[in-house]
Amino acid sequence: MSFTVLIPARLASTRLPNKPLADIGGLPMVVRVAQRVLVGQPHGDQPRVVVATDSADILSACAAHGVEAVLTRQDHPSGSDRLAEASSLLGLADDHIVVNVQGDEPLIDPALVGAVAALLTQQPTASMSTAAHAIDNPADFHNANVVKVVIDAQGMALYFSRAPIPHWRDQPQGNGALALPPQPEALRHIGIYGYRAGFLRQFPTLAQAPIETTEALEQLRAMWHGYRIAVHVTLQAPGLGVDTPQDLARVRRLLDL
Repeated sequence: MSFTVLIPARLASTRLPNKPLADIGGLPMVVRVAQRVLVGQPHGDQPRVVVATDSADILSACAAHGVEAVLTRQDHPSGSDRLAEASSLLGLADDHIVVNVQGDEPLIDPALVGAVAALLTQQPTASMSTAAHAIDNPADFHNANVVKVVIDAQGMALYFSRAPIPHWRDQPQGNGALALPPQPEALRHIGIYGYRAGFLRQFPTLAQAPIETTEALEQLRAMWHGYRIAVHVTLQAPGLGVDTPQDLARVRRLLDL
């Protein structure tokens, strides 16, 4: 299977300045993400890994460590726009599979990256793919910062929401305790996406959808316009992402670096 991993990287983080260049064991974080994706793929299925950035400093850091990178415009309103430009700069064919891995995920499961890519070969009617895992904590189910997804019998997304879905109408009442629905299992969305490159380039041209702006979930734009999103359900929860200095310290400890 041939696919390309695109890693968007900007220096605009407010909670952790210069986040993509943060040192993790002697390597910039974005470089460590790229290396982790490559090392964990099955033999013979090595993807092309490219950092898409608007920063000359990130471009230089990638070059210094042998990581391919492309310089994109600085005025992109979203990461999807940046990836669309990168796919054009790389000349990727419309049917080529692209996986978006965030540059602040140094603990990303490499097998998950491959599974999200493979899902688009298994689901030819899907324009996008993503991942989810079962929620086992009722507090997470009712947390608006935890995005939930409900899927159909074919593993296609029916809806993404910050609300607790599926709603358990007959949940026991009276003691104020939070609970998980007995079936189907509640699924937490994992923010990794696969695209067919042609659709990736089309996506930023689609009009924003009312449900997208209400939920503040960009993937709902695709569903609003009738495109399907296949969902890989994994047994493994995602690794810790890095948004704050405290997250960075935890990742360093976990990697013993």
